[in-house]
Amino acid sequence: MQIRFLTPTALFAQWLFLAAFALPSAADDSAQNAINTLLDDFHQAAADADRDRYLGYFTADGVFMGTDDWERWPLPAFSDYVTERFSEGTGWTYVSEERFITMGPGGASAWFDEIMVSKRWGRFRGTGVLLKVNSGWKIAHYSLTALVPNERFADIAEIAREGFDTRASAKSEEEE
Repeated sequence: MQIRFLTPTALFAQWLFLAAFALPSAADDSAQNAINTLLDDFHQAAADADRDRYLGYFTADGVFMGTDDWERWPLPAFSDYVTERFSEGTGWTYVSEERFITMGPGGASAWFDEIMVSKRWGRFRGTGVLLKVNSGWKIAHYSLTALVPNERFADIAEIAREGFDTRASAKSEEEE
């Protein structure tokens, strides 16, 4: 058996090759850590009723999707709502129990989903899109969805149907 030693040039080439594949993973880990930190503080800012910190995590054209069908809040309208809600010093508390982050091509975007819990309201899913900007990561889109166990969906669907029907009836009476 003959032992072959690599030349320094060959060793450097192998190291460079391996490093090229390791760097994206390290960059992804760094970006995911930054996103996790951002989202955790985003939720903490809401719990602290810290308007500027909370809204500062959105892009200028960001959108927040609430749990009701009409709740599509472009940032200016959402800012008004948050300002009014936080003015009393109370926000809302959702704690993330599980989060998955996927990095977009080139590392300039990411999307996530998380399971969140509110002591008052129960379990929710938050999903969103983040964009990397000069100052770091910003939320371009955040959607909050109430979770319903499949085995109870028929019950909830009936309640929701009744609620939407009542709303539609009240609206048509106003228009008459």
